Amino acid sequence: MPCQVRTEKRETTTGLDGTVWVLEDDAGGRAEVWPAFGFNCYRWRTLARGELLYADPQLFQGSPPTRSGIPILFPFPNRIRAGRFHWEGKDYQLPLNDPAGKNAIHGFACRRPWRVVDQGAAGDSAWVTGEFRGSVDAPDARALWPADYQIRVTYRLSMDRLRIEAVIANPDQAALPFGLGYHPYFALPEATGEEDIGYWLQVPARSYWELQDSLPTGECRPVDAARDLNRLRRCRELKLDDILTDLVDTQFLAPQGLGLRGVLQDEFKRNVLRLFVSPEFRELVVYTPPHGRAIALEPYTCVTDAINLQQRGVDAGLLVLPPGEQWSAVVELSTVGGTQR
Repeated sequence: MPCQVRTEKRETTTGLDGTVWVLEDDAGGRAEVWPAFGFNCYRWRTLARGELLYADPQLFQGSPPTRSGIPILFPFPNRIRAGRFHWEGKDYQLPLNDPAGKNAIHGFACRRPWRVVDQGAAGDSAWVTGEFRGSVDAPDARALWPADYQIRVTYRLSMDRLRIEAVIANPDQAALPFGLGYHPYFALPEATGEEDIGYWLQVPARSYWELQDSLPTGECRPVDAARDLNRLRRCRELKLDDILTDLVDTQFLAPQGLGLRGVLQDEFKRNVLRLFVSPEFRELVVYTPPHGRAIALEPYTCVTDAINLQQRGVDAGLLVLPPGEQWSAVVELSTVGGTQR
């Protein structure tokens, strides 16, 4: 079957438009993207691996937008301390919407509907592109950020690969500070019968950011026993919500221009998932949800609370885009190298 893209309708009780975009490759792979839900790719499956992403069973009945699939975190990933920051002579106060109600978290784009601006299928891939502009798609939040912004994300599905291409533009007259992150939840299959399929994780990181109350102190430490993922570690034994950094630059099996940042595999190496990223993604959050059915590997361009840390003199990775300019980066998920069970 040739690659194709189409829409389907889902029943939802949230009041959001239930239109989803379905991408299918020529090898039986499938991805589903919900534009009204922050342009979240909440499903990706391949013929060999089956379901690769975890989606909350209540996804269409009001599940939070950052607990399923691939939430897009922009214009900042993770938290801003107390929701407050100072930029170019002006103070800003963001809504306090993290679980503790003490900090701002994960930007604006993941909680708002996006507009589909392109789609197609050709050769060996199918794709859909969504756009989110602050002044258009979140006008009530426009005054909460120093400049207007536009982000376009393309999900491109091909055999054994899901590629996420981002282009960020500054349409304003003021400089745009920003960070971009993704929060993919990778499914961990449950044991069936007497078979316990052990899943293992490896991340080439030499350091981590010290946290207090989920916020960086500004200090980096060498990875300790709990956070050292330089060798394969059994997923069910990990309890993490940490920001890893000082990532080893390896191009093993990587597409051109990308580096390998994480490997998730079963203990027999029959099923292997690799995370590749552009060099701009300098941090990786590893999060193990309490329900144990998924693990999140989150590539970030900056650390948590970067807009405050940077102004304290900490190299936190905050990016600043001049008026009229663009920035782009890629994340690619690949099952190449795995075999069917």
